[in-house]
Amino acid sequence: MRVLVRAFIVYVRPILEYNSDIWSPSLRKDTDAIEKVQRRFTKRLHGLEDLSYAECLQCLNIPSLELHRLHLDLIVCYKIMFSLICVNPGEFFTFSSVSQTRGHPYKLYKPRCTNTVRHNFFIGGVVNVWNALPATVNFSSLSTFKSSLRNANFSSYLKYTV
Repeated sequence: MRVLVRAFIVYVRPILEYNSDIWSPSLRKDTDAIEKVQRRFTKRLHGLEDLSYAECLQCLNIPSLELHRLHLDLIVCYKIMFSLICVNPGEFFTFSSVSQTRGHPYKLYKPRCTNTVRHNFFIGGVVNVWNALPATVNFSSLSTFKSSLRNANFSSYLKYTV
């Protein structure tokens, strides 16, 4: 079973998440269609047929595809903010000028979006989650940031309830 899960993660999931930073599904039906692929895969594994999707994910120790896309968005945001990729952060984000008393010091200003296309674009979607990152998230390096994301609760930002 572990070999099949690893094959799914290596071969199928990248296809489902291709360019998710540019286009991430904003409608529930699109999220359901993508999540359905992983749901169908987990249901076909021996011994997991009678479990719910959430229980299957927990047994296999893998996140839902929507949660994984959210983590990827936050990682790309981190890379842009700390100049780990060749993109000018000023072209994407504006740092919040309000002095912070809670949370992390890297708060971003969310631009006003007048249409849903811009609102659902990477910048519009990731800023709320980025600003709400808990104080337990460690910004000292990319690897510590990634590992601390795994412990954060993002259930309020997920459209698809597992």
